Order: sequence, then structure tokens, then C-alpha cells
Amino acid sequence: MKDLELMVTLCPTFPHYERFARDSRIQGVRLNSAMVFGDEVDAEINAANAVSGARPLYFDIKGRQLRIMEIHSNPNRLEFTLNHPIEVETPIPVLFKAGSDVALLTDVTEHGHRLIFDGGPKWKVKAGESICIRHPSLKISGPVYCDYEIRKIYKVIDSGFKRFFLSYVEEERDLSEFYDILGFPPEEVILKIESKKGLEYVANKWKKYDDVSLCAARGDMFVEIDKPHEILAAQKLIAKKDPQALVGSRILLSIVTNPVPECHDFSDLAWLYDIGYRRMMLCDELCLKESLLGTAVNVFESFRNVYGTDKKESVKRRRWFW
Repeated sequence: MKDLELMVTLCPTFPHYERFARDSRIQGVRLNSAMVFGDEVDAEINAANAVSGARPLYFDIKGRQLRIMEIHSNPNRLEFTLNHPIEVETPIPVLFKAGSDVALLTDVTEHGHRLIFDGGPKWKVKAGESICIRHPSLKISGPVYCDYEIRKIYKVIDSGFKRFFLSYVEEERDLSEFYDILGFPPEEVILKIESKKGLEYVANKWKKYDDVSLCAARGDMFVEIDKPHEILAAQKLIAKKDPQALVGSRILLSIVTNPVPECHDFSDLAWLYDIGYRRMMLCDELCLKESLLGTAVNVFESFRNVYGTDKKESVKRRRWFW
């Protein structure tokens, strides 16, 4: 299992970043820029540059995904401005928190940028969070990369970043426009496939390029697909199309509530490996706390050392520690 790589999601300003950025069991670190604005980008860059000997750092660029830019004060209902203008039939439910919360969208104003709801979701929402609208009438317009996202890109490339994730990739335009902004060939770009349109792109149009890989981004993909069981075919499709593909999110999540992983966690890892994935990534929820991430890395290393070995090796390694 030496061919199995692990990536984690961390901000360099996290107090436990240095510990895991230098961990030899980890092959890369993703910086999720969704909740990073303005001068906060500079703080993350400075913190990353202060750590020597760190694992390769990937900056996650947010493209066409719908994200909240500004919450508008209203005691009776939720109102906010989106990063991209939209058109959609209303009323319609909108999903929040990776599908765990919902609110009814009743109106779209200000040329598609302002969304008005009947009341609001159960949990408080914040600027930078994503939303999911699954209705077929949804149309997203405007440029793939907003001005504020382009400013982030310029900052990180000026600091030396050469590895990137692109979120919600759905067509070749997403990659070509990013290359135009970048202005130089990156060391690696990982395309996060997170929607039905993204899966259609992979199935019918995507071609493998040097230094460009796919990612089965299960966090939002599981929310975006029509039926839950379709996630299985989606993951198989991506692994088949790209031998270097990464799979991320919804991995080892039982550790969030229990330090001992559940049986299905190991079955999930084994199935992903068996269908072809050799790169896996832990999501934000596991990586926010040092204790959770430490447990997850230990569990993953136990799996990496044991699964697929012969019986003699398995006997030697029966005692797993986490």
C-alpha cells in the first residue's frame, strides 16, 4: 500500500498546521480558501512561508460554485447576496451545510444576486458558505472566476504557489480561463468534480492532460446528484477516467463523534482503493481540530499498512493503534 497517498485540509494559520504539514505520512495539504477574504489571504501565505520542510501546499480556487458574499440584516427572514447571478423558478428549497439544512427561497432580486427566503434555515449561515440549488431551471451566469477570486489567485502565485484545486469544474472553459489568469504552467491542477454537469463533462468531454488530475469531491457531489445511490457510479466513473484521480470528503467521519472508527469506515476505504483510487483526502470537519486529525491520520496509516498485505503480514500487524 505504499502507493496510497493521503492529503489533508488545513489553513497555515491553524495552530496544528506545522505538526501535520511536516508529517511524513501526509503527501499534501489543501488550503480551502472559501472562508478566507482580503488580508486573511496574506496571513495564510505568511504562515505557510514560515514553515520549512512542509508537505506540498495546494490552494483551492473557487470558480462557479454558488457562495454567500454578504448577509443582509432582517430579523424575520434570511437575505443574502451571491457571488454569481442566478435565474431559477421560485419558490424552491435551497440546501445549506452540505445538505444537512434547508430553507425555502421565495424571490431572487438585484439581477440575480440577492436571494430572499421564507424565514431561514435551522442553523446560522455565514459569508463564504456554499449553497446548493438542485432544480433544473437553475442558470448561473457571469464569469467563472469572480474579481475577488482573481485577486486571491494573483496573491498566491506571487508568493510561489504552483499547485491548485479548481472547485466545481463543469467544462473545459473552467481550466482554460484559469490558465489564462495564471500565465504559467502549474506543477499540478486538480479538478474537483462536484455536480451532475461536472460528471457529464468527465464522461463525455474530459481528456487526461499532464499535471492535471480529477477529484471525486464527495462532500458536495453527494448533495448535487439526484439519488443517493448514484454516488457509487460517479466515483467509479472518475477513477476509470483518471488513474491519478483523488477522492475526498466523507472519509472516516465516524471519528468526529467516536475515537474508534466504525466498520463502514474501513470498508469505504477498501472499496475506494479497490476501484482504483490511490490518493485520498480528509475534509475540513476532521482537520479543524488537532485531536481529530491526529486520530484520523493514525487510523488511515493503520489501514495503509494492513490492507492488501498477505496473511503473514496481516498477522504481524493485527494490533492497530489509534
